[in-house]
Amino acid sequence: MSAIKHPPKHLVRAYLERRMREQKPPPTPEEIRRQLGWEMLMPVDLKITTSRS
Repeated sequence: MSAIKHPPKHLVRAYLERRMREQKPPPTPEEIRRQLGWEMLMPVDLKITTSRS
């Protein structure tokens, strides 16, 4: 089993700063993962899928 790697802290901090400046509702967890590049780091068998419409 491969280890899940997380994005560097400086990228997460920059993302959170951008989010605080925006006046939109928070994005979905899937969108957050996409913006932080977690989709590229997670093994296919561990990717989380949801049944949202």
